Amino acid sequence: MTKDHSDLEVVDLGLLDYDNCLNLQQDMVLERIADKIPDRLLLVSHPSVISIGKSGGANDLLVSSEELHKRDIRVVETDRGGKTTFHGPGQLVVYPVLKLKDRDIHSYVRDLLQVVLSVLEEYGVKGELRPGTPGVWVGERKIASIGISVRKWVAYHGIALNVSPELSNFDLFVPCGTPGQPVTSMERELGRPLNLHEVGERFTKHFKAAFGYRTKEASRYPDWLRVRDPGGKAASAQVEKLMGDLKLETVCQSARCPNIGECFSRGTATFLILGRYCTRNCRFCAVEHGNPDLPDPLEPERVASAVRSLSLTHAVITSVTRDDLADGGARHYAETIVAIRHASDRTAIEVLVPDFQGDQRAIAEVCAMNPEVFNHNMETVRRLSPLVRPEADYHRSLRVLTQASQSGLAVKSGLMLGLGETEDEMKETLTDLLEAGCRQLTLGQYLPPSRNHFPVSRYLHPEEFERWAAAAGSMGFHNVAAAPLVRSSYHAEHFFREKKENCR
Repeated sequence: MTKDHSDLEVVDLGLLDYDNCLNLQQDMVLERIADKIPDRLLLVSHPSVISIGKSGGANDLLVSSEELHKRDIRVVETDRGGKTTFHGPGQLVVYPVLKLKDRDIHSYVRDLLQVVLSVLEEYGVKGELRPGTPGVWVGERKIASIGISVRKWVAYHGIALNVSPELSNFDLFVPCGTPGQPVTSMERELGRPLNLHEVGERFTKHFKAAFGYRTKEASRYPDWLRVRDPGGKAASAQVEKLMGDLKLETVCQSARCPNIGECFSRGTATFLILGRYCTRNCRFCAVEHGNPDLPDPLEPERVASAVRSLSLTHAVITSVTRDDLADGGARHYAETIVAIRHASDRTAIEVLVPDFQGDQRAIAEVCAMNPEVFNHNMETVRRLSPLVRPEADYHRSLRVLTQASQSGLAVKSGLMLGLGETEDEMKETLTDLLEAGCRQLTLGQYLPPSRNHFPVSRYLHPEEFERWAAAAGSMGFHNVAAAPLVRSSYHAEHFFREKKENCR
């Protein structure tokens, strides 16, 4: 491939369903054809799936569909080249979505395979290529498979490198059309565990070198995104000390909110309940992903104590997503609301909830506590939702808001701008929110927490936020906060006060 030293966006998708990932690639291909996005490198791991390429077929399967179902392995037909292969946890799957500058597919495939050889060499594994049989071998054992599709000279699909997958799954079919083909992994060859994320980083390094991409420097924020020192350091320190003494988390700290200094100096904070580790791994969020502990039964009382100590007139309660809990943490939300009301009956309560996996009983349990504001963020438009928050669902979020609205609550939601959404997509989402009963809206600039998070598409000028605020108001929203640094709970107390005044 011609080396043109263009930019490359790297997106780590974590664990993502094969079908959703294919749909995302196909959307990106259309955007790349139209030059709406730069070349992208997607790093992903799939739940167990056998994919059948254009040259493969059902005859490649060696066991019954019942046996595959018992093992929780799906079978999908796909539009890539090649035959049949397996994807699963422990396998690094890399999908470059890029324009072939010299329209030479064979050169592209050769260079991509060379990247795998370079990664293996860095780990001390000697890989090799075989003429006429695409892939990478270690001796007689295959360690990486490749399958490419091209549309209008934009390549997609890619290569799967076995880092630490369950190798017995390759016995369920004919790998790449070669009966009896032995398969291996990096961990098997090295005899030690490997970190999949680290292998992905090294792959990215060699990919950039092989294809001539420059490493993008950290974006310099425009002037309007620079947070000024609000002063009030003593008050800010007081809030931090109180949270530490009460062993409480704030989303301000966990999500690296740009307004943390201002809010803490005003003596306000958004409480993060149900632990600090989230069971989901959204591509925009800085909250830590991991296996959380059981909910702390004393946490609601500690939150109430903090509300009382800070003399809050408006308390915002949010949480990590707890898909490990049967009710998603709804009971814990209810207990926290009760505790706050007992501690301070003059405090208005706003909840910023996850989707509870759409469980209507869990949502109803929170609604029954009659919080003054029920907030659930859509985050982005329908097309981008699977990419930005793959474990959530756009329409499920709308159903959460609809249920809260039908329960008689004031409903609020928020969107991040600058992810690549179009004006028509924004209008569609705002219309969907209105139909769900949402009348309060926050719009802010998306700021990626790190290079490994979903890349920002552009920084919107403050005047664009003003235009969206006016447009949303004309569409029927009662209260709109729109500015680059607006976040869901930023100045929530003023937002709520304005709502009450507008309803008089």
